Amino acid sequence: MKLYTDKVSGDEMFSDGFDFKDIDDVVYEVDAANIVVQEGDVDIGANPSAEEQQEALENGGQQVINIVHSFRLQSTTFDKKSYLTYLKGYMKAIKAKLQAENPERVEVFEKKAAEFAKKIVGNFKDYDFYTGESGDPEGMVALLNYREDGVTPYLIFWKDGVKEQKI
Repeated sequence: MKLYTDKVSGDEMFSDGFDFKDIDDVVYEVDAANIVVQEGDVDIGANPSAEEQQEALENGGQQVINIVHSFRLQSTTFDKKSYLTYLKGYMKAIKAKLQAENPERVEVFEKKAAEFAKKIVGNFKDYDFYTGESGDPEGMVALLNYREDGVTPYLIFWKDGVKEQKI
């Protein structure tokens, strides 16, 4: 199994236990799902029926997004201006790490990250924002959005901002 951690904060962000794909050689798009959890539950990997989920909600359960819950991602908020300020600083930090670790990747990263950032800003209202468990303001902010059906969540993580570890 592979675990992906934030290069800046060291927080665990996601694993290859979730389906994900590389988008434009700049971000990973990780498929997520809405799940119901309640205190004392043990996840044995079986999918509960709709009736079981409804019963769990009625008994104090809570609907959560599986990746957010599993990796204890922390919800945060931005307006467009503050997000752009954050993103500029974060991209600078990732560029510095790339210059030290993988200098031939810097030019590709700068070009692709700028293009993807324009897509984010163009659809800013569609995203929810999550930091790693530590809430480190210098670390990666993952983006949550929903597929065309409006109910299926997915998260976006900067490819060059995560470190892959085998566990």
